[in-house]
Amino acid sequence: MTAEYDIPPLPLPNSGPPKSRVGRFLLAGEPLDRPDEHAGRHSWRKVLWLTGVDYFSTLGYQPGIALLAAGALSPIATLILVAVTLLGAVPVYAQVARRSYAGQGSIAMLESLLPEWRGKILVLALLGFAATDFVITMTLSAADAAQHAVENPLVRPFIGDHRLLLTLGLLSLLAVVFLIGFREAIGVARLVAVPYIVLNLIVLARGLVEIALHPELLRAWRLSLRLHGDTSALLLASALIFPKLALGLSGFETGVSVMPLVDGGPGDATAPQDATGRVPHGRIRSTRRLLLAAALIMSVLLILSSLVTTLLIPPAAYAEGGPAAGRALAWLAHGLLGHAFGTLYDLWTIAILGFAGASAMAGLLNLVPRYLPRFGMAPQWTTYRRPMVVLLFAVCAVVTLIFRANVEAQGGAYATGVLVLILSAAFAVALALWKESRAAGVVKGAPILAQSAYFWIVALVFAYTLVDNVLARPDGVIIASIFVLGILGAGAASRTLRATELRVSGIRFADDESAALWKTMVGKKVNLVPVRTATQDEQTKKAAGLRANYRIQGPLAFIHVALMDNRSEFLAPLRLRVRRAGEDFVIEVTGAIAIANTIAYISELLDPITLFLGLTGQNLMTQALRYLLVGEGEVALMVYKILVRYWHETPEEDVRPQIFLMSDPT
Repeated sequence: MTAEYDIPPLPLPNSGPPKSRVGRFLLAGEPLDRPDEHAGRHSWRKVLWLTGVDYFSTLGYQPGIALLAAGALSPIATLILVAVTLLGAVPVYAQVARRSYAGQGSIAMLESLLPEWRGKILVLALLGFAATDFVITMTLSAADAAQHAVENPLVRPFIGDHRLLLTLGLLSLLAVVFLIGFREAIGVARLVAVPYIVLNLIVLARGLVEIALHPELLRAWRLSLRLHGDTSALLLASALIFPKLALGLSGFETGVSVMPLVDGGPGDATAPQDATGRVPHGRIRSTRRLLLAAALIMSVLLILSSLVTTLLIPPAAYAEGGPAAGRALAWLAHGLLGHAFGTLYDLWTIAILGFAGASAMAGLLNLVPRYLPRFGMAPQWTTYRRPMVVLLFAVCAVVTLIFRANVEAQGGAYATGVLVLILSAAFAVALALWKESRAAGVVKGAPILAQSAYFWIVALVFAYTLVDNVLARPDGVIIASIFVLGILGAGAASRTLRATELRVSGIRFADDESAALWKTMVGKKVNLVPVRTATQDEQTKKAAGLRANYRIQGPLAFIHVALMDNRSEFLAPLRLRVRRAGEDFVIEVTGAIAIANTIAYISELLDPITLFLGLTGQNLMTQALRYLLVGEGEVALMVYKILVRYWHETPEEDVRPQIFLMSDPT
């Protein structure tokens, strides 16, 4: 029988409120790594616009980038992009939604599929690419919003050509909004996205009318296509070009990250539980509808925009530095519908691009605190919203200054981040289905295996798209690599600095007898003695040696710590079994991730009279590496260091136990 005994948790170091006013402001609110059980739920039709501000906002710059990359082939390459979206990205993220309905996306799937350090290193690398995706979303969106503002003929006389300053100003405004608090995001998203879609449809409809009135435009386009060869040559050339249009795939990771906001109906509250808990099937179905609806809307807009911009915008206008560069549809809005309507279009484009930055900021605030602090690879303050907002703003400002707020220059890094996340999602889905097919057996697993094969093919398509982008724009992978190396380096440094924390999340006793015996030992009643094995011979030998050389009052409490298989975890709950050994006690601990930290934690809970620690005398460098990687090493010195640090950070009037560091381990 397993019994739980309520042990008061140890106070966290420096857990009191900050002394300075700035510190209290920054650390206000609940930590971000705790799921909000009281978060409001909404219909998927409303949540659609929250992910849509990220996805649909790419219309502000995607058509211009497509023209620059593909020229006359832009509509055909866009059709291939739409096919990859509907046949690849949508099915992939529909599977992700089924397996990661808490909103952590494909990264959480890979963490569970690849345990221990393999999974954590991969998660850290993917977090680097996710940071690239979301940070560049913020900087590129702000830069494109500034571009729309400075190119507007009615606004330009007032703001001049200060695109860089305006971009930094928009990023600053975004940071201020998140520092104050960002509520009612869904209502604002709908207010921004719906009119933006309507305005785009008006521009596209007017463009189609213009094409109908001037059939020579179609004839000229067909003539330019003939220069590329027959139909098969056109398709091949477009297939080779379509990876450059990969920005049109952004938004799907955001789509699954907002899943906790989706209302799945009353059935979710009473759904049966499986081994992983209650599965909200209604929320999963609704999220899949959301993803498909967003993809269909965007597909129609991408196809129409590529056709209209290709036929109506001359190459000199959409070339880099031209008036339509980065703002193809806005250029048409001004040219076809006048500056008044064009200004209205610019204002709404600026609004949705700004809100796309908000969506990206919210995505990072949801993603990073759920992983890095839990891995021990970030300080605890990163679990709070306001310090993270300040940090992310600083990163965005540096990126903006490096790129001089140039939209085209950031496209490579953006596409790299988007494609790596989609590729990782396809890989995770294919791997999960393959494992499920093996578990189901030959007959029942055959359909699942067929699905896995399909998603392996989808993963290959995205891999080709990624490789093509990297070869064409190596700056993108260089920038993403900087983010990845930054996260890995900062994570390793943080894990090293935090190695001397207690690193225990809770205590569970093996039985009622253990809980009862524990109560008799607490509070200066025993002497704690770590032992390497739980054998009676070692305990007898250790007890004889201690009583012969030390003046000991009270019984001994021998503690043996067994480490869990996965040493990559930073925090873990402990399971304790306590038994009598004559006049002494034996504490057997299982489930630990580091021996020294566990002994220090038990010592603080037990509050012994004396703590006897045996030194091994082995090479300290080797022992330090063993401690950092697998939780073993020179235990005695580490227990002493951990306790001294904890005592320094949690001062109290109680008498601390005496610590003996013994040169003779016996």
